[in-house]
Amino acid sequence: MNPQLVDSSSRTAPRGDTATAPRLSVIMPAHRGGPDLRAAISSLLASSLDRRSWELVVAVDGDSMQMNLEHAAVIAMEYADVVVRLPGKPRGPSYVRNRASEAARGDILVFVDSDVCVHEDTLARFLDRFDAEPDVIAVFGAYDDKPSAKGLVSKYRNLLHHYTHVTNHGAAETFWAGCGAIRAEAFHHVGGYDEWHFSSPQIEDIELGRRLRRSGYRIELDASIQACHLKVWTFGSALMTDLKSRGVPWTRLILHEGPSPGGSALNISVRNRICVALAAVAFGILPGLLVFRAQWPLTVSAVCVLAICLLNFGFFSLLLRSAGVIVAVASIPLLIMFYLASGLSAVSGWLAYSLVGAPLPPADVLAFEELGVETWPPIPKRPKESVWYEHGL
Repeated sequence: MNPQLVDSSSRTAPRGDTATAPRLSVIMPAHRGGPDLRAAISSLLASSLDRRSWELVVAVDGDSMQMNLEHAAVIAMEYADVVVRLPGKPRGPSYVRNRASEAARGDILVFVDSDVCVHEDTLARFLDRFDAEPDVIAVFGAYDDKPSAKGLVSKYRNLLHHYTHVTNHGAAETFWAGCGAIRAEAFHHVGGYDEWHFSSPQIEDIELGRRLRRSGYRIELDASIQACHLKVWTFGSALMTDLKSRGVPWTRLILHEGPSPGGSALNISVRNRICVALAAVAFGILPGLLVFRAQWPLTVSAVCVLAICLLNFGFFSLLLRSAGVIVAVASIPLLIMFYLASGLSAVSGWLAYSLVGAPLPPADVLAFEELGVETWPPIPKRPKESVWYEHGL
């Protein structure tokens, strides 16, 4: 394949001949090459959807211009229709996805991470959903229940993500960029991913989804659209993701913008809040064993853990079916730690917001914005109301 190479110094990437534009533009940000990237691209090429109906745009973040066989750009140029090379220091998935979207020609942007293998029917299901429901502007799927990564934490983490999405099928308040699609016009209308606030992998897709919803657009979680996550998790990486990359910025976002327009979003349901409170009691009461020199704190802690297990009976049933008894039992403390991290991140996010407020772009950028001077990357647009129907989409 002879892909179109896009010069990253260009403000707007060339879009090519729109007369023969594909329906879907699959956008894949890549930083590292190797087997995962090859597997992710290979799964796309095995899709049942006619290859003429979609294009593959790979954007290489922090491209070192090295030409070894496992380098991300080399792998991308072997398979992709368009390769966007972004040299220099890595700038994060928000920046990379936005640059790739500028090179995309399809009227639907499908975002797939470079460590995610789509199913054979994933792209076709996306297209069918958009064709069947013109008022839906974004759809995202779920990880499947057969994660390839070995190890307790990896199986637990990927199955937890699968369970969360499967049990929240339907109207959604956020978006997921691991395997999700958005109509291109709506994506550009709201300003794309927020490059200023999210220069590293955090909640850039969640924030984009909330912005779409606050603009009046409809987002659907379709759990029948699935993909396999290749990521290998460790206890440390899972904990830091829950605290630093997800919980704290999400809490600050909610405090700054208010609750989701249509109600509760993923991971902050009433059940999850009850589990956070139970986990805090279960852990916080244990020092009472030494203070009171009695066994009742241990009993209270055990009851709280049992209640959490009962409230998550469906999840543990999934673990039992997909990973076996050992993984299911060993995942109990991991789930307790997840709820403890959620509670700690909520408190930390509240403190951060109370002390310093919401994250803001640099002062000079804000000053230019107030004067009407265009900056690059632009500050994301925050439309107050939707003009979707006015555009006739």
